[in-house]
Amino acid sequence: MSAFADELVVERTIDAPRAVVWRVMTEHLPEWWCPEPWKAEPVALEWKSGGRFAIAMRGPGGEEHGGDGMLLEVVPETRLVFTNALGENWAPQVPQPVAIVGRIEIADTGDGRTAYRASARHWSEADTKAHAEMGFAEGWGICADQLAALATRMAEARDA
Repeated sequence: MSAFADELVVERTIDAPRAVVWRVMTEHLPEWWCPEPWKAEPVALEWKSGGRFAIAMRGPGGEEHGGDGMLLEVVPETRLVFTNALGENWAPQVPQPVAIVGRIEIADTGDGRTAYRASARHWSEADTKAHAEMGFAEGWGICADQLAALATRMAEARDA
């Protein structure tokens, strides 16, 4: 249970070192950011606090969902914090589908693996409920699993 009332959370333990997980998170984002068979296409990725974080997500039937926002905090190998409530140049915008402050945090587990925690904080209980009903746990969980699989493969290849 989160200490923040209107937060949804996905957690995993990834069989790869934190440095590898970070590299996959930031250098291979299109490969894990949205559930397959959907594809993520970066529009703008500025890996710094205050940087733009815009991703187009395309479905197999031609569907498209945009995701435009700002990176609020970037702490290498530790944390990404972002929001869809602000767009380019810190301009307030109407977020889709609901306003969130997203956090992805990684930490060493002490045994060569990485603890992964992704969360979405919401402005209201109604937004939290709506996001949960849209499939937050399944969607963000699939993304976490895709990230974990890619990071594990990269760690194994590095050790081979």
